Amino acid sequence: MTGKPDQSKAQTGKIVISVDAMGGDAGPAVVVAGIAKSAEKNPNIGFILHGPEDELAPLVAKRRILADRVVIRHVDSVVTMDDKPSQVMRNGKGTSMWSALDAVKNGEAAGVVSCGNTGALMALSMLRLRKVPGVNRPAIAILWPSRNPQGFNVMLDVGADVRADAQDLLQYALMGTSYTRNSMDIARPRVGLLNVGTEEHKGRAELKEAHALIAENAGIADYEFVGFVEGSDIPGNVADVIVTDGFTGNVAIKTGEGTASLVRSALREAFEYSFLSKIAALLAYTSLSRLAKRIDPRRANGGVFLGLNGTVVKSHGGADATGVSAAVKLAFRLAEQGFAEKLAARVASAVELTQDAAGSDDDDRISTK
Repeated sequence: MTGKPDQSKAQTGKIVISVDAMGGDAGPAVVVAGIAKSAEKNPNIGFILHGPEDELAPLVAKRRILADRVVIRHVDSVVTMDDKPSQVMRNGKGTSMWSALDAVKNGEAAGVVSCGNTGALMALSMLRLRKVPGVNRPAIAILWPSRNPQGFNVMLDVGADVRADAQDLLQYALMGTSYTRNSMDIARPRVGLLNVGTEEHKGRAELKEAHALIAENAGIADYEFVGFVEGSDIPGNVADVIVTDGFTGNVAIKTGEGTASLVRSALREAFEYSFLSKIAALLAYTSLSRLAKRIDPRRANGGVFLGLNGTVVKSHGGADATGVSAAVKLAFRLAEQGFAEKLAARVASAVELTQDAAGSDDDDRISTK
């Protein structure tokens, strides 16, 4: 079952996704169950699965849908959640995460999915795939349930780097715009810059500078800049793309996850409180099921690493089969649309135009749309 996917008849004509089978909290069984869900829904997808063959082969053999759809790439070592990124960069060769990234680097797969250590995955991704020319700091973009018609907003960065200056925030806006176009088919996304208030005089100096840069480049990059937005706008309908630094973004998503968990627990307790409340729960079952599906984080599982020469999707470490399948679906869609190449072209074009504009005294050239 081992071998190169482009030489396998099973993979012919399919978009191949490289999957780190060993990164999740629940082990490879959940990962294999997740890719099986994807295979059931999508006949045009194939997989390279990375990890110990003696563990993976029996799991794959149990899933008839995966017959002739999976190539196992044997590796012995695994990157654990406790491994430091610096250690993984020095000693990560021979791990399932390294092998999964190399499949994209070598052109054998169109994208990577891993449930593993986020810091290690970002470090190895930059080492193996390298940054897109013109990108200072890659970013992690996630889909956040929202009141917008598309059902989700894109937010970045949510943890790739805790720092971000004005130029970094501009690049996040450019990359987030490209990602939103390709993942949601929104021709002209609305971009908001996260701040402690919507007034232009509020916020740190780098935020005010970023506000000016993002506004100046709206015409060049063909997005609508709505200005500063607040935390309450993250799930709102004011913007499609929320731009922030990795520290703030990571705190925001962890707060959102904790609040959602609290609400679910509170609702369960409320409906189990008495006999009458249990009857009320039965009567409201359809509406509650619809609400649960609407806010189910598994549907939006998968943070995309933007700014790299390749598509990398980071699935939540605790993802179940549904979550893994959602991450695979996202990687497939981006690969199908050639997103990595479009993003590189978008960044290169924007950087060139911005440099030209900065070196010119012609104000009309700066504002050309």
